[in-house]
Amino acid sequence: METIFERIDGVVSVDSGYAGGQVANPSYEQVCTGTTGHAEVVRVGFDPARISYDEILEIFFAFHDPTTLDRQGPDVGTQYRSAIFTLDAEQERIARDKIASLAGTFDDPIVTQVEPLDTFWPAEAYHRNYYRLHPEQAYCAATIAPKVAKLRSKWSHRLKPVPE
Repeated sequence: METIFERIDGVVSVDSGYAGGQVANPSYEQVCTGTTGHAEVVRVGFDPARISYDEILEIFFAFHDPTTLDRQGPDVGTQYRSAIFTLDAEQERIARDKIASLAGTFDDPIVTQVEPLDTFWPAEAYHRNYYRLHPEQAYCAATIAPKVAKLRSKWSHRLKPVPE
């Protein structure tokens, strides 16, 4: 999702990291075990004068599978759960309304969790900007590149220039 959001006009920052767990300052290796309770997440900073929180959620649901419990593509475990971590009651309301509005539009029920954000832990430097730094890596080529192509074809009206 980092690669998708960093290309959206109105998004001013995208940070990969971890949220929703019980371990302070977890490492990627710890999160990957599935024992810390964290989910791999992106923190999206945006300019509400240029893009709304509802539009951010629309993009989120267009580019990941909200119907698989504890899984995204080939990645399996609670750290890959579909989750939205909200900053306040208004964001929670908008997120729940978005989920309700999408009910029935997927083949399976939406299992996305909506939780208040307690703490966001930034990912290690090597885990950030992964697609940009490793486009030839098998996961990037098979999973992320098609999403970028979809973004360019269906969301071209929302794109900003991004260094490749």
